[in-house]
Amino acid sequence: MTPAPPSPSDADGPPAGRRELMARMEEELAFGGYSPRTRETYATHVRRYLASVEPFDGAPGEAALRSYVVRRLERDGWSRAYVCQCMSALKFFYRRVCPGAVDLDSLPSLRRETRLPEVLTRREVASLLEVASGPRDRALLMITYAAGLRVSEVVALAPRDLDEERGLLHVRQSKGRKDRRVMLSGRALAAVRQYREVEASPRWIFPGQRPGRHLSIRTAQRVFARARDAAGIEKEVGIHSLRHSFATHLLEAGTGLRYIQELLGHASARTTQLYTHVTGRDLAEIRSPLDELEMDG
Repeated sequence: MTPAPPSPSDADGPPAGRRELMARMEEELAFGGYSPRTRETYATHVRRYLASVEPFDGAPGEAALRSYVVRRLERDGWSRAYVCQCMSALKFFYRRVCPGAVDLDSLPSLRRETRLPEVLTRREVASLLEVASGPRDRALLMITYAAGLRVSEVVALAPRDLDEERGLLHVRQSKGRKDRRVMLSGRALAAVRQYREVEASPRWIFPGQRPGRHLSIRTAQRVFARARDAAGIEKEVGIHSLRHSFATHLLEAGTGLRYIQELLGHASARTTQLYTHVTGRDLAEIRSPLDELEMDG
């Protein structure tokens, strides 16, 4: 049964206004079993969208939605990837919280930008790891690259996730609420052991400053940025580039795409195929037609 649309309310959102819609949104996300990060991202997009509608008199219609998206693209300069993420959140909102308020099938699909990920060379990765300051930073960056982890995965690692006997690393409840196992590098394990001699937490490999919490994603990003700058790497890259570099270097070494897909935890092989456009292994073997011309000089 389709719920009745919310009745008019003032901008503060008492109970039939914004606050009620957001409460229903968060309830639907929780009921759907979405990860905490996805729930936070979707809720942020919808909250920002509802706050943009003035005067607020219930769930905005299609005209408001279209206007909002165009404004974000053209006036605010949001990337198409970010707007696509926003659209996914808003479609969830209309589909699950306010069904019937907008004909979602009539909305045009937003074309995504095709951008190749920035990848570090092996020498750049080695330089970055060599200049990492302190046991924690070195262990964090080593295990991120060695296993191709997302930053959200590496900060949440626990001692029990290290299967030293089998040489495996257990990544638990990652994107899409899926577990997976990846190889546990001997070098990365040695770096983790060295760090845990200094700071050993029973719950987290990388504990945060707040009791009972793991290291924050922002702190991990800063760790990478410090090492990148110290290594003199001028590419505009963040810690996620270690995951891209892991996949690209495996592909260049001859590892099959299917194995790389499993190691990265990609649901679709199409996502993993992106790395075939990044690797320079095959391109380096192709001669440019310019080099085949018979010319003087």
